[in-house]
Amino acid sequence: MGPTETIETGVTGASPDQPPGAPAGQPAEEPREASRRPFVSLSPSAIGAFKSCPLAFRLSYLDRLPQPPSVPAVRGTLVHAALERLMLAPGPERTPDRARACLAEAAAALADHPEMTGLALSPEESAAMLEEAARLLDGYFTLEDPTRVRPIGLELRMRAQVGAVRLSGVIDRLELDPDGELVVTDYKTGAPPTQQREQQTLAPLHLYATLVEQVIGRRPVRVQLLYLSGPEAIRADTDARAGAATIARAEALWSAILRARARDDFRARPGPLCDWCGYRPHCPAHGGDLAVLLASASPDDSGDPATDDPTGDPVALDPAADGTGGPGIGDSDTGHTGGDLGTGGPGTPTPG
Repeated sequence: MGPTETIETGVTGASPDQPPGAPAGQPAEEPREASRRPFVSLSPSAIGAFKSCPLAFRLSYLDRLPQPPSVPAVRGTLVHAALERLMLAPGPERTPDRARACLAEAAAALADHPEMTGLALSPEESAAMLEEAARLLDGYFTLEDPTRVRPIGLELRMRAQVGAVRLSGVIDRLELDPDGELVVTDYKTGAPPTQQREQQTLAPLHLYATLVEQVIGRRPVRVQLLYLSGPEAIRADTDARAGAATIARAEALWSAILRARARDDFRARPGPLCDWCGYRPHCPAHGGDLAVLLASASPDDSGDPATDDPTGDPVALDPAADGTGGPGIGDSDTGHTGGDLGTGGPGTPTPG
């Protein structure tokens, strides 16, 4: 995909008479200053959000308007946190019972977090959410033998200049295979993709592999997605050609985002993901009034507005040692204890 193909993002090809930030035929709200402020890097999640819906990207990554907490997001965070704790245990101790104990520890650690308390779950609903999280952990054990995994970093945040783009991302797990080669692993708690969409879902992992190569000088030989709800594993080898294609796509999306920001033209793109979007009640594409949301919301003004990182370090190009701001709750790219790779530390300590 080259720079001339960015029309697929829904940004180019707009009528000059069409108000920016609104679907065709609908008025837009007044431009918000936050959407014009500078941003310096992109994460795979941000890129995916822009491709899925430019308006949701703007609200989340530029305006920094939080979405309401949801059970799937909190459950996913608990599962990620449990797996991180599991990988910190010595290999022989990584058993299903230990995983459930790690889940209980993670739940206790996040019990008072605003997004956990914001769910306002009854005791029965909380128990049901934890039981579903435990079932996802059970699914994990059907995908690999964790006693043989050799992690060298967990929840690693990395930043690097990749071509014309500054990329950042949080890698769930970086490990060594039996031959001593690097492997990037990402956990997913949602439904596995169709066979037709497998390559699309692997695209963020190829970005992570490119980040690893830029930061430490070694290209991972493989990337893998572990869908715990399937359970299903999707794996792919990496090579120089795939890396070059990944960079080209990232550059094209970066250009499209810059154009959209210059024109304040972030349009809604209705689709299946709308059912999961917290902005839907205010979205013009669904009859909502975006001005009400923009006027009433309290944005998070910290950090780099185009990454998943609210830690207030928007210009660092070296990998930063945090998991997107401490014990946050969110999607699979956020909310976990971070590691530090390439800045003087080995990442989250892992057993040898």
